[in-house]
Amino acid sequence: MTSSLPRRIARIRPLEPQTPDEQFFASNNDKDFDSDAGQQWTLIETPFPGSRANAPSPARPGWETGTVVHQDLFTFLAPSVPANVFGMAHNTGQPGRDLPPQAFHKAATSVIGPDEAIQLSSTVGYVDPEAELTIVVSRIARGLTLETARSAVLGYTIGNDVSARDLQKTDELWISAKSQDTFTPAGPWIVTDLDDSNLAIRIVHNGKELQAASTADLGWKVDEIMAYLTSFMTLHPGDLVLTGFPAECARILPGDVVSCRVEGIGELRNPVIEATWENQPA
Repeated sequence: MTSSLPRRIARIRPLEPQTPDEQFFASNNDKDFDSDAGQQWTLIETPFPGSRANAPSPARPGWETGTVVHQDLFTFLAPSVPANVFGMAHNTGQPGRDLPPQAFHKAATSVIGPDEAIQLSSTVGYVDPEAELTIVVSRIARGLTLETARSAVLGYTIGNDVSARDLQKTDELWISAKSQDTFTPAGPWIVTDLDDSNLAIRIVHNGKELQAASTADLGWKVDEIMAYLTSFMTLHPGDLVLTGFPAECARILPGDVVSCRVEGIGELRNPVIEATWENQPA
């Protein structure tokens, strides 16, 4: 059960940034995300102290810690700059639980934010989106147990584990299938103190709602996943862990729009386009 009211934390960029990579962190405690109060965000210090990649940009007029800024004045970025991104393989229901827990690595450079385009090359083949409850790591963590796992969880966001199915068949490590540029949309924010035991998960493909499932349908749960990962490596502040996809998906093609929804968090929306790098001169 949750210990306090959930709040949202977002990594944001002013609509008129002073530098291309300008970033700030903001929080909102209102329960109604669509209300006027739910769109008024207070600038905060980084929720990932010690992480240089997640340090806020220098303050400037109107963008100091404690200032309230309206959602119309900024864009949402991916909620963190992770050192590591992981997904859980074969993590659906009892069949997943009957296997040992197994993670795969996704390149941190594959992460994009809300409304950024998923780019598909002409040779990538069949590609599916996967809407997933995604753990956001709060601190350096190694050797977690089931009892201490939550101490390293800042909260949850939505991740889209975009997957090239044809490449999965030929690449045993799935690196080419999972780590292509733009293949890990994440956002739009982090929700803290969220009961993750039974949250509805679904994909909306070109406006059509596909069959939903629940985090209850995952084989290995959040505490177990965190204990497993930190049994052999160190997790870092801002790392993302995609927990698995139990719901229905549909092939995506350039021109599509895919939205991933997780109850209690909201919606992560991304258009799909042809890869722009294929049109660039060598």
